[in-house]
Amino acid sequence: MALRKIRTLGDPVLQKVSKPVTEVNDKIRALVQDMLETMYAANGVGLAAPQVGVLKRIVVIDVTAEGNQPIVMLNPEIIATAGSQTGDEGCLSVPGKAGTVTRPNEVTVRALNLNMEPYEIKGTELLARAFCHEIDHLDGIVYVEKVEGKLHDAGAAEE
Repeated sequence: MALRKIRTLGDPVLQKVSKPVTEVNDKIRALVQDMLETMYAANGVGLAAPQVGVLKRIVVIDVTAEGNQPIVMLNPEIIATAGSQTGDEGCLSVPGKAGTVTRPNEVTVRALNLNMEPYEIKGTELLARAFCHEIDHLDGIVYVEKVEGKLHDAGAAEE
């Protein structure tokens, strides 16, 4: 597998709507592995396919400190939300910066796995934030469009 170049703010691919995945083949499986490796190498907690220049509705997320419980979602859609949380958010496509964003505190997502089987997953707090953030990328939305106030310098890059 290979590390992919992470596209940064200003790259037009980040503003485009991604296309649904209609079948899982070797190319899609390789892309998912590359996305995971790229996300881990960049110390991120999530990565969407447009961030590596591929306009497919694919998201990988891992909010565990160990980096050993990746969530792979094909064609994810948010089907329920509850509560709200406001906090700093960063993005691998906006390196070195963070901003305050309000998101739901609980999010339920319906998606397909790599066998094209549907499943639902619920997340709270950081995982809920990651679901919203990454699914936004699939619709051409970068979190800076939702920042309350101004971006500020961040420590390590996070997503």
